[in-house]
Amino acid sequence: MYKRLLLLVNLVLMTIVGGSQSRLVSTISFLQVTGGVIVIQAQLPPFSDTLQFIFDTGSSGISLDSSTVKYLGLQAAYTGQLIRGVGGIREVPMLQNKSLKIGQLHADSLNFYVNDYTVLTSIYGIRIDGVIGYALLSRFIVQVDYEKQQMNWYTPGPFVYPRNGHLLQPQINKLPAYRVHIKDMKADSTTMMLDIGAGLNLLFSNRYLAKSGVLDSTRNYWTTSGEGIGGQIDLRLTVLPKFRIGPYRFKKIPITLFEDPYNATNFPIWSGLIGNDLLRRFNIVLNYPNKEIHIRPNRYYYEPFDYSYTGMELYLINNHIEVGFVAPSSPAALAGIEVGDQILAINKVIAGSLDDYKAELNHAKRKITLLYKRANKIETVEVRVIRIK
Repeated sequence: MYKRLLLLVNLVLMTIVGGSQSRLVSTISFLQVTGGVIVIQAQLPPFSDTLQFIFDTGSSGISLDSSTVKYLGLQAAYTGQLIRGVGGIREVPMLQNKSLKIGQLHADSLNFYVNDYTVLTSIYGIRIDGVIGYALLSRFIVQVDYEKQQMNWYTPGPFVYPRNGHLLQPQINKLPAYRVHIKDMKADSTTMMLDIGAGLNLLFSNRYLAKSGVLDSTRNYWTTSGEGIGGQIDLRLTVLPKFRIGPYRFKKIPITLFEDPYNATNFPIWSGLIGNDLLRRFNIVLNYPNKEIHIRPNRYYYEPFDYSYTGMELYLINNHIEVGFVAPSSPAALAGIEVGDQILAINKVIAGSLDDYKAELNHAKRKITLLYKRANKIETVEVRVIRIK
């Protein structure tokens, strides 16, 4: 009997640690830009150029910027492929059967769709050559450590998750979605997409809010803008009282609302998406092959949310940082700021990067000093930063 039991144990151990065990194939560092969005470096063999990709669970494929494709001398062809996103639906050409190298990882037989990502370069202030989504993520287990700004890529197989976290079992049909609670534990749950490529906390469509009644009619809203496939879109900001994902609760979360005529949020199946400004508060393991996502609070978990609002958006345009949007009646509009003004300094930050300037705007309930140029004339103005609530 003892020998039979020992044999059974040995067989179980062999099953656990056999050839299918997940194996580390690459460890890389990554950069974070506005909203915590992750940018990683990769190469497109046989080219040695280092390309920069947004790491995006909100993308069902993998893609390259049209100007990057032109620079590399590649020829894309239309195959009827359509992409849908916030702001529109578009037919895009494809580059088929290509490879990608990320550190020591080498993936073959990838079909890239080609899109114009000039606007992403403007938003984040660094060149964006493409977006990595499900087409590659589905082949690996990816461990994202926001504290170390490091990412580990593993082959599929049995994987030991970090302790003191929570294992989500999301729906994954190219895009991961998970049921969350909006008000409190007794409230009805709703399904939201987990979108690491979105630099915000939570995004809801107006149709969902009208049907659900989550927000009361007396709530204040602040106007801002964003960029989608079809160009600039109008957004509204407000604060959600309570939100829970798994066992983790958040209060007074700044959220973004928008019209969704192209149904990018997949209503009524989903109510919206969870962006990386919230998800970056966890270290995450994406195990698409096993349809699991593990989240573990990191040192950013208790970091205060950003409630600041000026009503203006900054972009990198032709190597200059310019005002690309000013909301009517906003603090920026009342101070006389106009679209096209070139920002030279904010407070004591002179000739800073786009992220440097945006960081100076993220301080609610204070005034900031802007030095800007308009029509070859340099001006100074004070702008009040208010708090959304």
